[in-house]
Formats: sequence, C-alpha cells, structure tokens
Amino acid sequence: MKKIVQVILAVIIIGLGYLVYESIMEPVRFKKEKSSREKVVIQKLKDIRSSQVIYKQLKGSYATSFDTLISFLKVAEIPVVKIIPDPTDTTYTRTINDTVGFINVADSLFSKIKNFSFTSFKTIPYSGGQFFEMKADTTERGGVKVHVFEAKAPFTAYLKGMDEQTIFNLNAKFEDIEKYPGLKVGSLIEPSTDGNWE
Repeated sequence: MKKIVQVILAVIIIGLGYLVYESIMEPVRFKKEKSSREKVVIQKLKDIRSSQVIYKQLKGSYATSFDTLISFLKVAEIPVVKIIPDPTDTTYTRTINDTVGFINVADSLFSKIKNFSFTSFKTIPYSGGQFFEMKADTTERGGVKVHVFEAKAPFTAYLKGMDEQTIFNLNAKFEDIEKYPGLKVGSLIEPSTDGNWE
C-alpha cells in the first residue's frame, strides 16, 4: 500500500512539475514566435513603404489602394543615372547626370524576394489570406497640404493560430495606451513614413 501511495505521489509531483514548466515556457514560446512572425511582417511593410515612396516620387501622391499601387508597379520604370564629372570643370565639383537606361520598379524592389507575387505583396503573412489595410489621404501641416499614407497589420491577423487569450490581452494592452494593436507603417495624421516598430 505504501509503494502505491509513493508511486501516486511521484506521478502527481511529475505532473505538477510539468505544469509549472509549461506555464513558464508558454509565454516564452509565444514571445519567440511573435518576434519571428513580426520580422516577416515588418519586411512586407517596408516593401509597401518603398513602393509608396516611389509611387509618390513619380505620381505626386500616394496610392490609395493596392490595386492602384500594383498596376503602377507592373509597368512603372525608373531611370538608371550615371553621374560623371563635368569635363569642363577644372575644380571637379560639377557633375553631369546621364540617363543610361530604365529599370522596372518591381524588378528593382523585389528582385531578391523568392517566388514574389503581387498577391503575396498585399497579403499579411500567417493570416490565412487577409490583406494589409492601406489608406492614403492628405493632411494639413503649417497651412500646407501634405500627402500621407498608412498600411497596417493587426495582431489578430499575423498571430493567427497562436494562443487567443494572449492575443486578446496584447490587444487590450495596446488599446489601453492608445497605440495601434499591431504593426503599421506611415500615418494618416502625421507626415511620417516611419513604422511603429522603429
């Protein structure tokens, strides 16, 4: 009888030890996976920002939708400029900009991305197919109208499939301090193209 009680106690101790270990490791695993996913989402937001900046340079404002931005990226070209010193300048301070050709914007921005597609460009990684939310507008600063844009990915999208209670708590924490619950680049209020991770 004594041995049975000892075996039962040993099983209970092992079970409790496992539960304690899991309660410690679960937040650690969540944080590690969240950090890993955020790196991928941040890179996508940087790609969107780069595309929007080129769009604005060539069109004068930001694209208001992914359809507009993607149509632009498929056909737009940027000049390849060779800068050479002006041969008539003996001080070598003046230069001549010589356009030697053109390169497709999409090739320039996404040539290093394996299996790049425009559908994946606007899709939030790990979300099961949800698209980034993107808007563009103008805001007034010092009596001047300034073009602005914003692209966002909420926690609920790119943390999909992870612990729901932890995601809910994370959302509540960010909403309490009046911060966007997720990752975003740009702002519709401020003339900024910074990401909220920077």
